[in-house]
Amino acid sequence: MPDAIHTNGAPMNPWWANAVVYQIYPRSFQDGNGDGYGDLKGIISRLGYLADLGIDAIWLSPVYRSPQDDNGYDISDYRDIDPMFGNLEDMDRLIEGAHELGIKIVMDLVVNHTSDEHAWFQASRDKNSPYADWYWWRPAREGFIPGTPGAEPNRWGGSFGGSAWQYDEKRGEYYLHTFSRKQPDLNWENPKVRYAVYDMMNWWLDRGIDGFRMDVITLISKQIDQEGRLPGESHGTIADLPVGEEGYSSPWPFSMDGPRLDEYLKEMRAHVFEGRTGYLTVGEGQGISSKRNEFITDPANKELDMIFLFDHVGVDQQGSKWGMTKLELPRLKRAMIEQQDAVRTKGWASLYFNNHDQPRALSRWGDTSTPELRVKSAKALGLMLHMHRGTPYVYQGEEIGMTNAGFTKLEQYQDLESINAFHQRVEDAKVQDAGSMIDSLAQASRDNSRTPMQWDDSTYAGFTDASAKSRPWISVNPNAAEINVQAEKNDPNSVYSFYRRLIELRHDDDAVSSGEFIPIDIDDDNVCAFKRTLGSRSLLCVVNVSSQTVDVPTQTAHLLGDDFKHESVVISNIDFDELRKTVHEGQLAPWSAFVYQI
Repeated sequence: MPDAIHTNGAPMNPWWANAVVYQIYPRSFQDGNGDGYGDLKGIISRLGYLADLGIDAIWLSPVYRSPQDDNGYDISDYRDIDPMFGNLEDMDRLIEGAHELGIKIVMDLVVNHTSDEHAWFQASRDKNSPYADWYWWRPAREGFIPGTPGAEPNRWGGSFGGSAWQYDEKRGEYYLHTFSRKQPDLNWENPKVRYAVYDMMNWWLDRGIDGFRMDVITLISKQIDQEGRLPGESHGTIADLPVGEEGYSSPWPFSMDGPRLDEYLKEMRAHVFEGRTGYLTVGEGQGISSKRNEFITDPANKELDMIFLFDHVGVDQQGSKWGMTKLELPRLKRAMIEQQDAVRTKGWASLYFNNHDQPRALSRWGDTSTPELRVKSAKALGLMLHMHRGTPYVYQGEEIGMTNAGFTKLEQYQDLESINAFHQRVEDAKVQDAGSMIDSLAQASRDNSRTPMQWDDSTYAGFTDASAKSRPWISVNPNAAEINVQAEKNDPNSVYSFYRRLIELRHDDDAVSSGEFIPIDIDDDNVCAFKRTLGSRSLLCVVNVSSQTVDVPTQTAHLLGDDFKHESVVISNIDFDELRKTVHEGQLAPWSAFVYQI
C-alpha cells in the first residue's frame, strides 16, 4: 500500500504523485511486422522515443487474446496475447525493455465483462455447469415467447446499440451486456468470479507489470438488494426508466457504483496488492462523483490510487455524446475545480482530456483553422491540464498535436459504437438524418483518436512500411505530412518540445506536483487562471482558451502586478516580448498560455 498523500508541503511518497503516464492504443501506435496493425514489437521499437519524452509509465490498452469485436475490450483469454499483437514472449520483452529505461507498464484490466467467446461464458450457457451463475442470466419477460421482440427482461439499452439483453438459444435465457452483445457482464456477486479475477491479476503482477488501469470498474457492483436481485426483481419485473429517443431506457442508474463496490475494491486490494509496492491502480469511474472519488482514492480506505472521472469531458455534450455543443469555459473550469476540491486533503486526481474513447481535445476545444493557432492551442490546452494537481495522462499523439480523423463517410469508420449508433439513430429510431449523424461522428466518434500515430511524412506516416502489403487498419490522417514526430522532435518551438517541458516541470518543481490548487476568476468566459502554491513558492497559471485577444481578468491582473519580469516566466507558449507587451496592455493574445512565479 503506497503511503498517504498529504498537501501543504508534506512529502508525497508514491512514485505516481509526480509522474506522467502515456497511454498507448496498441493497434494504432506502431506496426512492427507490416500487417497493418500495431503490435508489441512496434511498441518495443519506440521505447527510446518514450524515454526521451520523459514519461514515467505506459498505460497499455488491451493486448489480451480477443475476437476484437470492441478492439480488444472483449477478452477471450486473460492469460494470453492476441496474435495480432504478438505473444507472451513479446510481452515479457516489452516489460523488460521498459523497465531498463525506468518506464513502468500498466495494463488495461477489463473485468466488468468478458468476450462471449471466453471459456467462462461458454460454460455458463449450461444451467448445470459450475459456471452457470458467473454472468447475469435472466428469463424472458412473463407472457412473451423467449427470443422474440419484446421478450427481453426489460427495456435497458446497451451502450453500443440495441437491447442490453441478448437471448441465448442453448440456455434459453437472456444475458446482460452493458456494452456489445459480445461483451456479457460478469456476475461479481459470485465470489468464484472475483477470486478468478484476483488470481489472474496476481499472475500478471508476478510476470512483472506495475499495475492496472481498470476499465469501467465502477460497474462491477450493480444496484442489487441483499438477496442479489436487480431493482424490482423481487416483484417479478426488473426496474426500468422511461424509454428514450432511441427506443431504450438507460441501465446506468442500476449498473453503476452499486452497494458492494467499496467492498469489492477493498477485497481486490487485499488479495492482489497487499505486500506489493511500486504499483498503480487507476479506475475508470463511470457514475462516480468527485466526492466519491475522494473516498475511493483516500489511501486510508485501501481501494484505488486514482479514478478517471467523466463530468469534465461531458460539459459540451447535450443529451448524448452525439449532441456536442460549443464549449462554455466556465462549465469546464467548475467541473475541474470540483474534482480538485474533493481531493484537496486526501485522495488523488487523474488528469486527462484525451484517451481512446474521446475525440481529440485539440479539435474539440482548440483551434485547428491555421497552423499557428493549432500549435498555440495544443500547447495551451496541454499547459492548462498539466498544471492542475494530480497525475497527467498523455494519449498517444497528443504530444505532437494530433487532430480528429476528418472522416466524411460512414465506410471510413471502424469503431463498433460509431457504426451501430449511425444505424440505430438514422435507420431504426430515425432521430437524426444521415448527414447530421455523419457530422456528429466527425466530432465525437472514438475513431477520431484511433488513427495511426504520425511518426513522419511518409505514405503511412511511419506507422507501417509504405512497401508493406497491408494498409493500416484505419486510415492515416491526411495532415500527417505536417503533423508528425520527425518534424517536431528537434524543433524547440514544437508541440512535442512543449510537452517535454511540461513533463520536466512536474518532475522538477514540487509546487507543480504537490502544491495547493487555488482557482481564480472562475466566471471568466475566456481565461482559465489558477495558482499552485507550496510553502513560499507560488505559481500563477494563465491560459486564454479562445482565438481572440481578451482582457486579463481582474484577479489575475492584480496577481501579475505592474512589473512583468522575464525571469519569473516558468513556461510560456509565446515569445516573452509579445507576452510582456500584451500583459502590460492588460490583454492576452489568442491562445496565449504561461506560468508566472509570483
